[in-house]
Amino acid sequence: MAVPSYKIAMLPPPGKLVAPDGFPADPHPVGAPKIFLDAMDVRTKVFCDEQKCSLEAELDEDDPRSWHWVAYQTAGPNLDQPVSVIRIVPPPHGPHPNGLSDPNEEPYVKLGRVATLANARGKGFSRLLTEEAFRWLGAHKDEVAPGWNGLTLAHAQVDVEKLYAKLGFETDDKLGRWDEEGIEHLGMWKRVVGIHGHPS
Repeated sequence: MAVPSYKIAMLPPPGKLVAPDGFPADPHPVGAPKIFLDAMDVRTKVFCDEQKCSLEAELDEDDPRSWHWVAYQTAGPNLDQPVSVIRIVPPPHGPHPNGLSDPNEEPYVKLGRVATLANARGKGFSRLLTEEAFRWLGAHKDEVAPGWNGLTLAHAQVDVEKLYAKLGFETDDKLGRWDEEGIEHLGMWKRVVGIHGHPS
């Protein structure tokens, strides 16, 4: 199916604006940038309303330090409606969910909060956002973290493992499987091309 007319907006790490009173935080904080509020609108509809995840935990400690991408539909009855989101969390990261921790682990970013509204699924929005994010990261390596060479981790819901595989991610069996909000997840890795030292 062809992708409808759309535009993509990116929000750099918004800092304390999205959680001025600490955590747990209001998922729709007053004074937060519009792009962030639009992202949270999609996330709460998909993860909280649809998948029954905790609303209180949806805005977390990674949001202030992450980059956020939002796709907006720019034609039809849903003009300028946010329909799809992702976020990229820079290093450092804590231990993996299975407890695995390696102080010498290569720095990586984490792709997460991948969500598309039900009426916009199957149109390629998640792929478009991910590819746009990877292009930006490849061109702004030094803004991500010292020593980052394109390594990217996704905590993927098991049901959409094939979607991530189509984006070039490979499942890491060492990370096992774990439960997040009642949904089984697994870890998948990808090396973003175009980073210095890794050919495009």
